[in-house]
Order: sequence, then structure tokens, then C-alpha cells
Amino acid sequence: MKRILRFIGKLRFEEFLAILFLLPSFLITLKANLYYIEIGEKIPRKFYGGIWRIVITVAVMLIFYYLVKKKILWDKLFWLRDVMPFIFCIAIYTNLHDTIHFVNPHDIHDYIIKIDQAIFGVQPCVWAQKFYNPYLTAYFSVSYMNYFLISVIVVVWLLYKKRNKDAREVLFGTILTFYMGYFLYILFPAAPPRIVLANQFVKDFSGGLLAKLQNDLVHISPSSSRAAFPSLHCAVTLISLLYSYKFERKLFWILLIPGISLVLATIYLRHHYVTDIIAGFILAIFAYNISPRVDAFWENVRKKLKNV
Repeated sequence: MKRILRFIGKLRFEEFLAILFLLPSFLITLKANLYYIEIGEKIPRKFYGGIWRIVITVAVMLIFYYLVKKKILWDKLFWLRDVMPFIFCIAIYTNLHDTIHFVNPHDIHDYIIKIDQAIFGVQPCVWAQKFYNPYLTAYFSVSYMNYFLISVIVVVWLLYKKRNKDAREVLFGTILTFYMGYFLYILFPAAPPRIVLANQFVKDFSGGLLAKLQNDLVHISPSSSRAAFPSLHCAVTLISLLYSYKFERKLFWILLIPGISLVLATIYLRHHYVTDIIAGFILAIFAYNISPRVDAFWENVRKKLKNV
């Protein structure tokens, strides 16, 4: 037990979270695979692929912790200590995203729909159909995909500027946002509008390759996603904007319009309810404010565990 506690004492909080979430992620993925075996159906690729994803993640983790312990080529690879927990976080998210319904089948999207209806008198993503056109669809499709850029660009810029301490603060807050979002996904599973409100959409996206990709998305199997509440797309976008405003004001103004467009895209492209977006914003603000305290608290814990 003492050896385990000493090992934990050597970990940063984001590294500890990766290990903490890895086991349940594996068990949930395993349960999804066993479900299809029990009913005699072919296991969908994303589920048996999830097992391999976990195996690869564990292997990379072991290599990572070995490099950290032995400080191999550390003068060139020191940045891995900040970046790799984010990679582990995304790998765990990919598995959880597809398997939540195997853990908690009690969906809450009906309540979310009622909240949106009470606030707006309509379902915003259904109402947005009146604005569908090929150019707007292309714009919002690109905006939605900008998520992958917005979520890392602040960190990349700070690392480029050799502001490693600031970059690690951004990564820590972003990772904390992700893990809290995962936990909320499991507590409050909700399928997105493209699935739940499918019979209310009377128009398809039209116009080019990007529109075809969006049409493919809205025809996803109903069991494929219960990761609507809160919107991590919106949460991570907002916390990236908050950090860019804090550390690199010019970058904030560059990201502002793409960030707003991404949030609007989640409604236009039927990925989220407005309630999801509000919850995502609250999560981002909470993570932004609490992450320095969590990091400081963990550092105190580490000091105590190292002396066990």
C-alpha cells in the first residue's frame, strides 16, 4: 500500500485522473462487447476497436511513465509531461462517448427538450431548419470542425513562445473540464437532437461534400451517443477563449468569431440542445476558476504521499 501511495505521490493530478478513469473506461467498453456476444450479434467496430484503444493507451502510458521516471532525453522531451495527459484524456473520452448507455440507461434528454421548449417556445435546432442552405451548412460544418484547432491552439502557441508554465495551466484546466464532463455524461446521459428529434427534421443538409458528411452524422444509430449534456464542444471552446484572454489577448480576438460560430454550429447541425450549451458554459467557468485550487491542493497531497 505504501508503494502505491508513493507512486500516486509522484503523479500530477491530470496523470492520476487518466489512471483513475482508464479502468472504468475499459470495463464499460468490455461490457459493451459482451452485450453483443450475448445477443449473438456482430460486435460493432467502434466497440471492439475500443478494447484495442485502451490496450494501446495503456502501452503508451507505461512508456510515458518510464520516460518520466528515467528522464530519458528529457532535455528534448520534457514537454511530454504536460501534453501526454491530454492525449490520454481524449483516448478515454472516445471510449466513453460510445458506451455511456451501457452504464446508465436512464436518459434525461426528454427533460432537456422540455426545458428548451419552456425557454424558447420551440426546439431551437428544429427551428433552425428555416435557415438551411448550402453555404451556411458549409460554414457551420467548418466551424464545428474548428473544435480540434480551438482546443489546442492556445497551448501550442504558448509552448511555441516557451511559456511552459502558462501552457501547463491551460492544459490542466482543459483536461479538468473534459473529465468533469465525462462524469456528468455518465450521471446524465442524453442523446443529441439529431437522434431524439429525428422525426421533426423535414429538411436535410444539402450542398457538397461537407453537407454529405453532416447528413451521414444525423443518421447515426440511436445507441451511438449519450454524450450531449453538457456540451464539451462549447465548454472547451469557452475555456480556450478564457485562457487566450488571460495569456494572449490578440489570440482571443482571433478565436472569438470562430468560437461563437462553433457554438451556433452545435444547434444548426443538430448536435446539441441550448440547455447543453448553457451547462457547458457553466462547466467551463467552474473549471477555469477551480483548476488552480485543485492543482495546489494536489501538490500538498503529493508532498505528504512522498513521505509515506
